Amino acid sequence: MSRELLLLVDALAREKNVEKDVVFSALESALASATKKRVHDDADVRVSIDRTTGDYESFRRWLVMADEEVVNDEAEMGIIDAREIAPDIECGQYIEEPLEPIDFGRVGAQAAKQVILQRIRDAEREQVLNDFLERKEHLVSGTIKRMERGNAIIEVGRLEAVIPRDQMIPRENLRVGDRVKAYLQKIDRGARGPQLILSRTAPEFLGALFELEVPEIEERLLEVKACARDPGMRAKIAVQSHDPRIDPIGTCVGLRGSRVTAVRNEIAGEQIDIIVWSADPAQFVIAALQPAEVVSIVVDEENHSMDVVVDENNLAIAIGRSGQNVKLASELTGWTINLMSEEESARKSDEERRVIRELFMEKLDVDDELADILIDEGFTSLEEIAYVPLAEMLEIEAFDEETINELRERARNVLLTEAIVTEEQLENVSDDLLNLEGMDKPLAAKLAGQGIRTRDDLADLAVDELVELAEIAEDRAAALISVARAHWFEE
Repeated sequence: MSRELLLLVDALAREKNVEKDVVFSALESALASATKKRVHDDADVRVSIDRTTGDYESFRRWLVMADEEVVNDEAEMGIIDAREIAPDIECGQYIEEPLEPIDFGRVGAQAAKQVILQRIRDAEREQVLNDFLERKEHLVSGTIKRMERGNAIIEVGRLEAVIPRDQMIPRENLRVGDRVKAYLQKIDRGARGPQLILSRTAPEFLGALFELEVPEIEERLLEVKACARDPGMRAKIAVQSHDPRIDPIGTCVGLRGSRVTAVRNEIAGEQIDIIVWSADPAQFVIAALQPAEVVSIVVDEENHSMDVVVDENNLAIAIGRSGQNVKLASELTGWTINLMSEEESARKSDEERRVIRELFMEKLDVDDELADILIDEGFTSLEEIAYVPLAEMLEIEAFDEETINELRERARNVLLTEAIVTEEQLENVSDDLLNLEGMDKPLAAKLAGQGIRTRDDLADLAVDELVELAEIAEDRAAALISVARAHWFEE
């Protein structure tokens, strides 16, 4: 029997051009599976084959776990029972008992060979996959072999790839026999072996196609910095030139539009806007909103957003059909873009000025004229008045040194008083609310003043209630409530 087994391993290893150890491991699995059927379907069986003699041993084993974690008595054992057998054993180790080795002839040589061949095929596919990954290829080409439930199955060498229905370009009609390109999104290591999951809608697919068509990108003279897509409709791609002699847009468009046309043909005629990337976020956003012309732009670093003003004639162009242009520009740049007309911008500016004016008049006990001077000089908060270097404030022609010192003193006293009140209110706030993701002390103190002192108090609120109580944006309120309720579902 031992000699027969060694001959089988040797023959399969040569036939399939794989290491003998791969065949031994596959044979051990086949024998373990057959032995397991004789013992119990839920049992855990291990077979060990001596690589030199061909002799093999079989063992039934149990994974040692904490007693309360045991679910399957056929393959798991509580730590208390395990230590009656092996006093020094720890959780995560195995208790084993020898089994009488199953007669190889009874397993059925043909059935065992099928299991072994399957394992070898898996090993071959894994090797092909590793070779594929080493080449760092993301753009995959292949012919559609069949369609399954709307998904396109493609053979890529000896690997199987699939384009899921939701990763196909809308209204695209792919058929068996079509040769297509797609972007490698992930690898699914399922029971049938590794499978490549492809996408024709991913923004990265657009960048990979341009790299294929534009040699300067592969040569690193040009670089694709970002892509955004509304698949099948419109896309934006930002490129940067690393050589001042190369025009990034013209190079990507190609002679008579040949390069960009080749890319468009591959993605069902998708309209493509090519823009020049800029390290300046404001300039990048202005370019991304083309063909609309921007009048002015205000950058809010804290909220990672920009207020972009365009004239009335350009507003519809900037927004695009169903908001497509501004949506793609936002995705491309990574900034939230708030489009508005000059009239809307003026209204917003007036409202922000009114709020700051009222804050200064109330907290600093000054008149509207003095508050307006502070605003005109660029002050927007009490913290700025209290802690901006004295030398900078002395440059304000409308104020003398005595007035400046008085304003700074009043601002600091207000901030100190508010800090004391905040700390007093936080004394009754639970740690689970204070440590909540997205929470800060000022907001927690404001909520405590409204009787919201625990995580569950916050979780019981509706979004509109939190917006009204805390005077915060709706998206922040929704995020806070979602985090506050998370532990309900965990339990």
